[in-house]
Amino acid sequence: MWGIATEQVAPGPPPRDIFHITTEADWERAQAEGAYSLSTRGLTLAQVGFVHCAFCEQVSGVANSFFRGVAKLVVLRIAIDRLNVEVRYEDLQGSRELFPHVYGPLNLDAVVATVPLPAGTDGTFTFSVPPSRP
Repeated sequence: MWGIATEQVAPGPPPRDIFHITTEADWERAQAEGAYSLSTRGLTLAQVGFVHCAFCEQVSGVANSFFRGVAKLVVLRIAIDRLNVEVRYEDLQGSRELFPHVYGPLNLDAVVATVPLPAGTDGTFTFSVPPSRP
């Protein structure tokens, strides 16, 4: 499905929130700069072309695959209906699992919450998010 984040086709519940994993330092830098322009761990939006995001149920898997050993992680909860740029749902790895990708910098007011993501004692991550937006 391709679409603009601010577009709703039919009345109903608001679009699902999406999530992005980053470090506390990178989030603090984005707040100072006024926008978030990283794609994923170690890569910028300019290098990749979009910001990697996930649905709630995908966050733990992404964290365990790409962020093992990284300290001071946070998960940005993003309200796609507040984004100023396009969101596409894509399967780039051929796994038949769609991930949301944000095609432009995240405007800070679209981030409705930040959730700490500490690793467990065995080094793995588990993630759950409050059921509703703050």
